[in-house]
Amino acid sequence: MTSSRVILILSIFMVLLSSFVMATDHIVGGDKGWTVDFNYTQWAQETVFRVGDNLVFNYNPSVHNVFKVNGTLFQNCTFPPENEALSTGKDIIPLKTEGRKWYVCGKGDHCVARQMKFVITVLAEGAPTPSPPPSSTAHYVVSSVFGVVMTVVVTIATIFA
Repeated sequence: MTSSRVILILSIFMVLLSSFVMATDHIVGGDKGWTVDFNYTQWAQETVFRVGDNLVFNYNPSVHNVFKVNGTLFQNCTFPPENEALSTGKDIIPLKTEGRKWYVCGKGDHCVARQMKFVITVLAEGAPTPSPPPSSTAHYVVSSVFGVVMTVVVTIATIFA
């Protein structure tokens, strides 16, 4: 009876832990942050985004902002009203639904001439990972950590069973 409880508790723990461990905070632009003259298209193509992940925009709010836009506004580098901009300099956008998402900077010519725009495709939480891009490691690090945690949990369950 005791071993059944331990296995039940560990099973619940594993389900809860998997949701927590699998979410990733994607720092837009990596070490460069949200700034001009960075190839965000390449950055986005090298990254796997899933429901539950977060986009983290780090930037100087006196010279940049962030707009979430649709595909047409993205293509034309046009923006919603200024009061819809994210402008704290440390904006976190939770990726709650799958599909395509578009982001731009609405300051000056940053979108049109300085490459401050990108589009991502958010995958469902359990969707298979596409073929890995050569320099993307974030997902594999998370998967490796999850694998280690699962191995430890199974080992502990076996010891107490």
